[in-house]
Amino acid sequence: MENFLTQALVYLGASVVSVPIAKRLGLGSVLGYLIAGVVIGPYALSLVGAQADVMKFAEFGVVILLFLIGLEVRPSMLWDMRKTIFGLGGAQVAGTALTIAAASLALGLPWQTALAVGLVLAMSSTAIVLQTLDEKGLRQGPVGRAAFGVLLLQDLAVIPLFALLPLLATVVPAAHAEAGGHGGGNLVAHLPVWAQGLSVFAAVAAVVGGGRYLVRPVFRFIAKARLREIFTASALLIVVAVASLMQMVGLSPALGAFLAGVVLAESEFRRELETDIEPFRGLLLGLFFITVGAGVDLPLVARQPLTLLGLVIGLMVLKFLVMYGIARLFGAPKRGAMAVATALAQGGEFAFVLLSFTVGAGVIGAPLAALLTAAVAVSMALTPLAMILYERVAALMDAAIPDVTPDTGDFDDGEPDIIIAGFGRFGQITGRLLSANGFKSTVLDSDIEQIELLRRFGRRVHYGDATRLDLLRAAGADRARMLIVALDDREKTVELVETARKAFPDLVILARAWDRRHAYDLLANGADAVERETFESALALGATALQKLGFRAHRAHRAAAYFRRHDRRVFEELRPMWGQEEAYILASRDAAKTMDRLLDADLHRMRPGDGAGAWDTASLDEELRERAQQEGAD
Repeated sequence: MENFLTQALVYLGASVVSVPIAKRLGLGSVLGYLIAGVVIGPYALSLVGAQADVMKFAEFGVVILLFLIGLEVRPSMLWDMRKTIFGLGGAQVAGTALTIAAASLALGLPWQTALAVGLVLAMSSTAIVLQTLDEKGLRQGPVGRAAFGVLLLQDLAVIPLFALLPLLATVVPAAHAEAGGHGGGNLVAHLPVWAQGLSVFAAVAAVVGGGRYLVRPVFRFIAKARLREIFTASALLIVVAVASLMQMVGLSPALGAFLAGVVLAESEFRRELETDIEPFRGLLLGLFFITVGAGVDLPLVARQPLTLLGLVIGLMVLKFLVMYGIARLFGAPKRGAMAVATALAQGGEFAFVLLSFTVGAGVIGAPLAALLTAAVAVSMALTPLAMILYERVAALMDAAIPDVTPDTGDFDDGEPDIIIAGFGRFGQITGRLLSANGFKSTVLDSDIEQIELLRRFGRRVHYGDATRLDLLRAAGADRARMLIVALDDREKTVELVETARKAFPDLVILARAWDRRHAYDLLANGADAVERETFESALALGATALQKLGFRAHRAHRAAAYFRRHDRRVFEELRPMWGQEEAYILASRDAAKTMDRLLDADLHRMRPGDGAGAWDTASLDEELRERAQQEGAD
């Protein structure tokens, strides 16, 4: 007990001293934790016990983080982010693994070992990346979403990697290595490979089945007791139990926690679980960062400084270049691609597990694994510094474009009728229509490349973050008649609408919505009207498709108008149900069936001679009401 209290005193003291100093110096809390770990670790002052023992406890911080991330992985979120997760994330893992494998081949490694090294080092640190982006204020924007999507795909890819890597074995497994990478907790290491694989699948099936059919009834029973501390204890029990089960079959405990979170993502207890476990995340992650710093093998660094330095620089440069190129191919602007590539340029915490696993499986030799482990740890420690370097480079890039410096009050657009926030492909069409009809507008955008392009075409666009209240005032929001929010960032759009509604209660606010869910959110935060960004274009394409399929133009026009009016009526009818997931889904299904029946009835009602009158759709609203009432009566 005395030794435990002494270690707790050292860790907490190191955190309290180092983190505020690092923050004060602009280095960020993550780098503060890492530096503290190096100082108190076994290779420096040696103020704590065996680093391996501490690492096992500290990994619980990553376990908690992955569980919370898993709770966010709902089918709707996966569908909304499918391009980012499976497109950008899949391309990153494949591209990085192949690039590093090619470099390893050039250095003389066998192709099996080279491929294993590439797959292991393709992983990035979920804990460090998300924490760093949070501190930089990038977590909720496009950069944060892109990084989160890639990290999520990497976490999902770890499961097949445990099955794939043993197939690349080229050496006799080390006798002292633990096949699962987690010490004596692996109860299946002595079994044949096929039996270990079956054990893994059985454990995953147990987690999925237990989460769906056992955990929910247990939580309902506990919730009826109305004892919050017991609910919190139960949540932690679930995390620890699943993590322990995964460790027993040789998988990462963090991976098991992530899987448990995914299984419970659709549970009605999701928000309560997040709220109860969140307080543990920050402290335990800080402890994990300290142990990563303590794990940097300083004697190894001293023995092979140039080799290790070359590995770290090569790893971070290769990962940066691959991620930057892929992000640009997926349409990210230069600044955003640089930010994502810098954030993901390090190795990850799963690399420690996978490297130990590959040594036990005979895929990578122990000396090479030790060198790669040190390189991953150092790359993780350098990530906050890399982000600081990115910020300096980004500032220099901004300074090199003097005509797009942020506007702080010297707007020369006169008295605008309208302020347009966001002037991409959506905002430009709206702005051009209003300008062509004699309305004066002030345009704000924060994409420097877009502004530079628009100014070449003679458009006057001001650079700045439209969510800043002082910038809105300077742009004339207190005198304008209308604010049009056309940003391509969902969270920023909601933030701007909320800010503008509170500051300018008389201002008419129209907003671009991502989808129906986003539209309801914007209306709840003060928007006067919203327009879903793809609705009208998709409807127009549908009408064109009807004509190509044989409909006369007037029938296609009437069908589209019918659909539009019905959809908007249903949109308003379902608005009070927003937030009640089950009721909303049931009502949406009923509305879709009603729409199909109404369109079918209208199609059969139309006679060949009705063509001229069918262009007049003014009576459709009354017709829809009557038919909906009739459907309801039936």
